[in-house]
Amino acid sequence: MARGDRGDRRVQGLARVAVVVRAGAAPLWWFGVLAAGVGVLPSGITGRRIGVMAGAALFILAAAVVSYVRRRRYTALARGAARAGKHDVLQDRAVSVRNWRRAHRWWLVLAFALALGSGFAVPAAGGMLLAGAGTGLRLKAAWLGRRERAEDVLLWIRVDWLDGRGGAPAGKSVKGYRSTGIAAGDATPGGARRRGDVYV
Repeated sequence: MARGDRGDRRVQGLARVAVVVRAGAAPLWWFGVLAAGVGVLPSGITGRRIGVMAGAALFILAAAVVSYVRRRRYTALARGAARAGKHDVLQDRAVSVRNWRRAHRWWLVLAFALALGSGFAVPAAGGMLLAGAGTGLRLKAAWLGRRERAEDVLLWIRVDWLDGRGGAPAGKSVKGYRSTGIAAGDATPGGARRRGDVYV
């Protein structure tokens, strides 16, 4: 983390990195499943068999790309994480998720509409692509969770360093992460709710 930030004693809101990463996983997955289910009904231009095969390939490709993209950046930021201080305020998991989903709602609707429409050309493929992207986000959050458990810390990011839609936790504006003990906040390593709560 930048030296100037280490010395910043102003009150700072912190969001869990894994929670922000994971926030889009569920809506992308469910929109994708719904679009694929509806999209498989028409035979389309390619026919259902080719459409589903193409969709399966797109699912795997999207999951792999989304899961692995920018991992070096996350690793570098995590390596330089400074310890959170008494002036830092930990944002609830639900707030981080709500902010991300509210800011991206129209993008999600547009992606769903495009995936649904693509079914008339290549049945199910667009929906499976969306579902693959959601799976990739969940896999990336799980990877972050394994790092957190291995290092016995939770990784946080200053809320004001997220982009205008409450996302991009490894974007150019992010100068570093902060860390807390493993029991801090209301989310487990990887960004899921703590045991006893409902997982999303």
